[in-house]
Amino acid sequence: MSELKQRTAHGLMWGGINNGVQLVLNAVFGVVLARILNSEDYGMVGQLAIFTAIANTLQDSGFTTALANRREVRHEDYNAVFWFSTLMGVGMYLLLFFCAPFIADFYGNPQVTPLARYLFLGFLLSSISIAQNAYLFRHLMVKQRAMAQLPALFLSGSIGIVLAWNGMTYWGIATQTLTYIGFTTLFYWHFSPWRPTLRIDFRPLKEMFGFSSKMLVTNLFVQLNANVVSALLGRLYTEKEVGYYTQGNKWHSMAAMFITGMIGNVAQPTLAEVSDNRDRQRAVFRKMLRFAAFLSFPMMLGLALIAREFIVIVIGDKWLDSVPILQMLCVWGAFAPLSSIYTNLILSKGKSDIYMWSIIVQCCLQLIGILLVYPYGVHAIVALSVTINVSWILVWHYFVRREIGLSLWHALKDMLPFLFITLLTLGVSRYATLGIHNAYLLFVAKIGIAIPLYIALMWLSNAKIFRESVSYLQMLKGKRAL
Repeated sequence: MSELKQRTAHGLMWGGINNGVQLVLNAVFGVVLARILNSEDYGMVGQLAIFTAIANTLQDSGFTTALANRREVRHEDYNAVFWFSTLMGVGMYLLLFFCAPFIADFYGNPQVTPLARYLFLGFLLSSISIAQNAYLFRHLMVKQRAMAQLPALFLSGSIGIVLAWNGMTYWGIATQTLTYIGFTTLFYWHFSPWRPTLRIDFRPLKEMFGFSSKMLVTNLFVQLNANVVSALLGRLYTEKEVGYYTQGNKWHSMAAMFITGMIGNVAQPTLAEVSDNRDRQRAVFRKMLRFAAFLSFPMMLGLALIAREFIVIVIGDKWLDSVPILQMLCVWGAFAPLSSIYTNLILSKGKSDIYMWSIIVQCCLQLIGILLVYPYGVHAIVALSVTINVSWILVWHYFVRREIGLSLWHALKDMLPFLFITLLTLGVSRYATLGIHNAYLLFVAKIGIAIPLYIALMWLSNAKIFRESVSYLQMLKGKRAL
């Protein structure tokens, strides 16, 4: 196994462990909190998600991605990013502190003002970890990032539950977010060997500015694209409806991030490392597509299949209105990891301008579409958003084809077999369980049929990526046995 392939496989393994454990912890904490709190509590915090996302993007300003794509990185580069992000964090907090009353006026809820000022403290905490995270990301230190994020998630989740149990409502959710950021920052500093110095010199930023500025604008629109639905729902509808959307989006995001996060930890550094060899980069890209499709289609579409039973069993009947939202979002979640691989390829080729303008156009289309369909309700908005996001993969493919010569036919050959097998598996599972009406039995039966059937069809179809994954796991087991 080549060094690059071994590091990539190791990164995927630790990314999978990290995201898998995070998925379990988030699910456990999410279940407990959803049973204690109501949709209005989630809606209060969900309304502020777009401001938090934009401020965090401004702190990073695209420099993490810029550092990952540089051939050589010096101490001065990290130091400049550290002081820039720290000062930006302070500035963003002060700005939004004074803007909090205007945000509250926008939503017509004065209680948003103190909540916003409290939640936005996260900018100050996260700003001092941007350079540390960039160091870990560039050096493919996926294991260390996992060891930082998992304890932070456990500690913050435990604190959130205690506060919610004691009647802190949405303040408990906000405190959970702040403590997660704080612990993650602390652990990033522990695992990263790099340390800042007091010699502040922003000249290295000029060298990265051409790339990072485009990433900044792009990431701003990425966050707008991801959070515009919850922001506009808070303006156009009630906190209760925002809460149902937030709950459905939360479960979809947890599942989707298991795959997207695992691949995202290694995709860009790996693709950037082979960017000088077009044929090799195309081969690596296609393998990543197959691996993502192999995991994301059964996982996300499977979640859509069991969404109703999952919601009823896990968090109760009071959240049934979030089921159709979760099911629609799962369709996008099935394709999100594939879209992420496409965009990472574009970035590895240094085409940040293409990425930027594509994201801007996509976000504008989504915003216009939402304003046109909002009279038809929340479900129409979510359906439109999912349709635009899934369809946009064709746009990404157009640019990828120009860079590495990958035809749409070959890309479809890599992805569609896994989609067809998944749909067949889920269709059989649904048909075989039509006579079951008990939610618990139906939940177990659907999963009990779908998982073995999918594995069997993978084996019978002789799917190479399935066999390679099994072989790699067997190799790891053999090493541990020795």
